[in-house]
Amino acid sequence: MAPRIQLIDVTLRDGNQSLWSAIGIDTRTVVDVAPWLDRAGFKCIDFTTSTHMAISVRYHREDPYEKIRLARQLMPNTPLIFMTTGMRFITWEPAPRAIIRLAMRVMVRHGIRRIQIVEPMNNMSALLEAARIAREEGAEQVVAGLVYSISPVHTDEFYVRCAEELARERQLIDTVYIKDPSGLLTPERVETIVPALRRALGDDMPLEIHSHCTMGMAPLCYLRAVQLGVQTVHTAIPPLAEGTSLPSIYRTVANLRELGFEVDIDLEPLAYVSEYLQRLARRKKFPVGRPLEYDVSYYRHQVPGGMITTLQRHLKEVGAEHRFDAVLEEIVRVRAELGYPIMVTPYSQLVATQALLNIESRERYEKVPDEVIKYVLGRFGPPPAPIDPWVKERVLSLPRARELDVPIPEPTLEELRRTFGATISDEELLLRWALPADQVDAALARKIGHPAPTGNNLTHPIAQLIAEVARKPSISYFHLEKDGIRLTLSRQNGLPLSVQASTEGSIPHDRHPA
Repeated sequence: MAPRIQLIDVTLRDGNQSLWSAIGIDTRTVVDVAPWLDRAGFKCIDFTTSTHMAISVRYHREDPYEKIRLARQLMPNTPLIFMTTGMRFITWEPAPRAIIRLAMRVMVRHGIRRIQIVEPMNNMSALLEAARIAREEGAEQVVAGLVYSISPVHTDEFYVRCAEELARERQLIDTVYIKDPSGLLTPERVETIVPALRRALGDDMPLEIHSHCTMGMAPLCYLRAVQLGVQTVHTAIPPLAEGTSLPSIYRTVANLRELGFEVDIDLEPLAYVSEYLQRLARRKKFPVGRPLEYDVSYYRHQVPGGMITTLQRHLKEVGAEHRFDAVLEEIVRVRAELGYPIMVTPYSQLVATQALLNIESRERYEKVPDEVIKYVLGRFGPPPAPIDPWVKERVLSLPRARELDVPIPEPTLEELRRTFGATISDEELLLRWALPADQVDAALARKIGHPAPTGNNLTHPIAQLIAEVARKPSISYFHLEKDGIRLTLSRQNGLPLSVQASTEGSIPHDRHPA
């Protein structure tokens, strides 16, 4: 029997984040594409993070919990993923444990079935603490990510030690995945790291792979990984595939099947999703993912493409374009001095900002931003390697370091309620803890209150139908079965409209169910 490979779709979350700055997918878009995604047969759908929830509030003025609830109702057959960066919620500094516990509880309550925990420093103790809380709050699946990077520290042995820590906590961790956010993996490295992790985790711990296409290597890495025992790969649907996003589901499936692997996925309904997102990209002038040129220098400096553009623009504004190469070299040096943080948000920004200040100042580390000081103080957790002693002493001797070196408060849930409101919901409490009050006020004021936004711009007939029923309080019950869709709408005692949806049978991708 051919080995069976499962797929996780990242379009709505990581594809959106990689190519559309995380602002392209709002609740209306989710409602429009959800039934087709549910038909495809994905293992899971990478749906949201606390950062994306914050963007829902700040940018779309939407209630992020409503988006989760609607997605769960319209995708009943496919587990949704909430990804979190260890003991953090929206902010990059560690959140109080009461906030983390409440966030996990609320996610589970709203139908999130898989909680994916990624600690950017690969701090396994922080990851396992978050995993324990997620498990205690009822998470169905808890998945641990190992964040891949290249440095003298990030060796196979480093990742094996991390995997061994996870393997000792099997009651907390169901699955482990290699997370390559910068697209640095190569097929040659896959050939060493995957077998090493398989041995460390044991045969009964599933291993997945998630790699971005930044260097064009991810599709090749996927093929080699599944040959070495990886059971699940993460893909995206065009136009939110390739570029700095993840491999296209279409080419990945074709390649896997060509090599004799069984892939239990239905591509037909995804044609509608792809076409819908293409139209959205044209209308909003969003970029479309395309293969990128191979830039070998990226392996040295690892600065994300968007940051390269920002650096070039800044240097041009101050008449220092000629110093661009010097800034890149300084970035490499600063990263080493700070203990080789992985070059993803926020660490790539910290390293690049400090490098730029070093180049523009009379002396290196003469000026140090607060976030770098907090990093050296350990606010973001222990770095992968020790910080250079001279740099550490220089930073900690600054007067600002003494001002910032204060204990992190650990308020209880009761204390938080006294601060933000004793009668507000758990959901509102979490948002008010992390975000400005005016932003939360604006988002909650626009709260939809039923399973689809109203208005003439809705394109999906299911969304139009739900919106129309929601506008008519005289309708207390509505049931529809057509073209493989079962939809039940009901309301009781003035409560918001309740939606139960399931999809069975075939749904043609070129027409909408009526």
